[in-house]
This record gives sequence, structure tokens and C-alpha cells, in this order.
Amino acid sequence: MEASGGMAHTPTALPYFVALSQVLGLTVVAVTGAWLGLYRGGLAWEGALQFNVHPLCMVIGMIFLQGDALLVYRVFRNEAKRTTKILHGLLHVFALIIALVGLVAVFEYHKKMNYADLYSLHSWCGLLVFVLYFVQWLMGFSFFLFPGATFSLRNGYRPQHVFFGATLFLLSVGTALLGIEEALIFGLNEFQPEGVLANVLEAWGRPPRPEEQALSMDFKTLTEGDSPGSQ
Repeated sequence: MEASGGMAHTPTALPYFVALSQVLGLTVVAVTGAWLGLYRGGLAWEGALQFNVHPLCMVIGMIFLQGDALLVYRVFRNEAKRTTKILHGLLHVFALIIALVGLVAVFEYHKKMNYADLYSLHSWCGLLVFVLYFVQWLMGFSFFLFPGATFSLRNGYRPQHVFFGATLFLLSVGTALLGIEEALIFGLNEFQPEGVLANVLEAWGRPPRPEEQALSMDFKTLTEGDSPGSQ
């Protein structure tokens, strides 16, 4: 938002919340890397390990960097508006590029392994979120960084830009958690060591109900010997 003049008041607790957000964000990236390194063989741009580039890039780009981009206007409250805009835009550019690398990795992996594309809810949600994120970036660039937009247009679009930015961030987090859960369902029991580590990323501790356990056992029975992990 545009400053009305003078120095904007910074809440006393804001620096602590920002520091906490960075610690949590870097922890999520580190845990994702540890999961892929310890249990999924690490990263590579060839063979089966190419798939692992996808989750790491998506967590770094669509969650950590996108989240930091949203924080820019709260953290740098007293900096020049143009400087803040450029930093906000650059963080989104880096997030977009890294996420695009993650998408290329998973599509190339599917092609090399002769797997179908877009076969799950996670894949469709992920592609939709990325496309909407790209559109959001283009709209933001056109209205706030491109010199042709008038003040009235910028002022009118700003509330929508803020709303869709926050919404896309939440959708990105939800889609990432959906992908992690999908990997656990097809790969292993959630309560094996890898499942425990991966579920730390989800921060979800609701105990399973008896009917859910029964469905899980039925699913395992039906897919025994046919899952990717059994080949």
C-alpha cells in the first residue's frame, strides 16, 4: 500500500515473527532436502532421481520464496516504494523460475519413464496453481512495474492483487502437502521412518480412525505387488 507520508509504524513484535517465519521456512526446505537425500536417493537430472528435483524446487519456489515475496511490504515498511516493488517482483521471478525447473523435471521424468502425465489430483491442482501464479505475476508486472499503468488502475487493482496473492500462496501450500501425501500413499506406510519425516512437513497429527485403518489395509491388499515401490 502507498504510504500516507512520514515513517510507518513498525509493530514491536514484527521482527520476531519475521525471524520465526524464516526459521520455519528454511526448516521446511531442509527437511524436504533431508527426506529426498536420506530416503529417495538424492537429486539428479537423469534417471529416477530426476523426479526428486520436483518437490524440492516446488517447496523452495512456491512456498519459501513466494512467502518471502508476500512479506516484503510488511518487512520493509520504511524503504522507498520503488525499491520494495523491485524486491517483491524479483522474489516472485526467482520463485517462478525455480518452480518451472521443478515442473520441467517431473514432466521429463514421466516422458523418460513412459509414465502418463497429469494422472492425479495433485498434478492437476499443481499445474492449475502454477498457471494462475504466472498470470498473477504478469498482472502484477503490468499494473505495478510497467510504466504505462495509471494511478487509478493501480489503485483499483491493488486489493485484488493482494487477495489473489495470499490465496495462491495458501493453494501452493495445500498442493505441496497433497503431493507429499500422494508420495507416501503410493510408496510406503506413513509410520515408517520416511513417512514420519515426510509427515513433519505436513504438521498433521490427527490419529487415524478405525474405518480409515480398514480402508488403508484394503487399499494395501488391492495394490500389493502393483505399486511402484514393489517393482
